[in-house]
Amino acid sequence: MRSLENVVKAYDVRGLVGPDLDAEVTQALGVAFAEVVVLAETTGERPKAVVGHDMRPSSPELSRAFADGLASCGVDVTLIGLASTDGLYYASGALDAPGAMFTASHNPAAYNGIKLCRAGARPVSQDTGLRAVRERAEALLNDPDAARAAADEAAARTPGAVHEADMLRGYAEHLRGLVDLSGSRPLKVVVDAGNGMGGLTTPAVLGEAAGLPALPLEIVPLYFELDGTFPNHEANPLEPANLRDLQAKVVEVGADIGLAFDGDADRCFVIDERGDPVSPSAVTALVARREIGKERAAGREATVIHNLITSHAVPEIIAESGGKGIRTRVGHSFIKAEMAAADAVFGGEHSAHYYFRDFWFADTGMLAAMHVLAALGEQDGPLSVLGADYERYVASGEINSRVDDVVAAAARVEAAFGSRDGVEVDRLDGLTVTHAGAPMWWFNLRPSNTEPLLRLNAEAVDTPTMAALRDEVLGIVRQG
Repeated sequence: MRSLENVVKAYDVRGLVGPDLDAEVTQALGVAFAEVVVLAETTGERPKAVVGHDMRPSSPELSRAFADGLASCGVDVTLIGLASTDGLYYASGALDAPGAMFTASHNPAAYNGIKLCRAGARPVSQDTGLRAVRERAEALLNDPDAARAAADEAAARTPGAVHEADMLRGYAEHLRGLVDLSGSRPLKVVVDAGNGMGGLTTPAVLGEAAGLPALPLEIVPLYFELDGTFPNHEANPLEPANLRDLQAKVVEVGADIGLAFDGDADRCFVIDERGDPVSPSAVTALVARREIGKERAAGREATVIHNLITSHAVPEIIAESGGKGIRTRVGHSFIKAEMAAADAVFGGEHSAHYYFRDFWFADTGMLAAMHVLAALGEQDGPLSVLGADYERYVASGEINSRVDDVVAAAARVEAAFGSRDGVEVDRLDGLTVTHAGAPMWWFNLRPSNTEPLLRLNAEAVDTPTMAALRDEVLGIVRQG
């Protein structure tokens, strides 16, 4: 019996190639996705879907098997070939078709996976169809009667047509239409693609590879060769070690800015001219200010979504800019759902995922990078000065603690802090304790969904206050 319970996760499919994912599994998942999502959404027209893949060695075979599963159910399939995840979202939005992106994002080379979406890049999670896709795929793999019935139904249908299409230029044109960089002062930009899909998208969007006019940007490439074995470093910029080459190159060549993309290029991290990271919270606040300004100039109200562990500066700057901020739980499914419900113009996470209404409420690291480039290019100062207003407080970063009893440890922390003067406690996502008075500080303690871990994020007005808060909370969590 093949179980997909550990492969089909809360928001996507992810596993080891061979033991977890092979052509047989992905074809079954293709049939299941067709039945559960594509055919259910199709009314009065030929069902259709779009499939893209990253540069991992296993991606072409696995994605083609998935496409074969779709086509066997009568679904017309557009194969866009090599793509970033936000490139797949663009194709899903532009073609108004459900989509599947084969990638394991920043995971090592032995892994692969699938990110699924409905037409218009709307997400598919466990609660919105992914569980049903898993259960149907398991039935096809393990139940001979279900497999025979599916084969008989396929034989009675006209198979879907499978064709290839190049969507890269359209993707680049769409992004350039949202942020105009043509009037920027000349900028030297180092980009570390980590041998991932940023090596394809950066030359297309910021350069001339897609046939678009040149921009006033000098791109200094690092690791643009598409190589799913990641020979230089893991394509995970959230890990500080993976930023060191970029930081050194920015300083070495005297660049104005550095950009680092993860493996599927849907996240972007920013480095200033000194080689120092610009926090994703600061990028969120910067982009929020620009998007709010654009909406207000058009006479519209602007709503911005942020998760509860972005910096306290984010809601401050949203309010100062005349926008409305909405705080959500951590996780892209919550952000995307709230984005659509509130018709929010923008949303940002601490993990460097950035969501845009004008990009079908989906996340795109490239568009966020373009906003930062535009803000930098519109003025004469360095990025370190521009970013200072957005880096108002001192954060601990996420700190994990393995504990025997997650509930008891969190209860000890709440008991220690909950009755203090001027403190507010909420449980939107784990335990958040906030002291809004002087000195300002807050922390959030969230349990892991899969391990006996508590994740601490703390922030305060200055380093001594943050360090004392961090150490006190960790001491309580780890006691015993």
